Amino acid sequence: MKATPKDEVRALLEKLPDDASLNDIQYHIYVRQKIERGLEAIRKGNVIPHAEIEKRMARWLEK
Repeated sequence: MKATPKDEVRALLEKLPDDASLNDIQYHIYVRQKIERGLEAIRKGNVIPHAEIEKRMARWLEK
């Protein structure tokens, strides 16, 4: 059974120090969301190959 978002936040809170600020908590939730979003993009194949990124960077640096 997949953990609910509430369960995930509880687990995150348990890992943080007792003196973590609200900003710290928000930041950790934000980072976790971004990681999950990236992993989902990978699963769906919504990625740009490394070689393509190198080509794009080379073009940008020429300008």
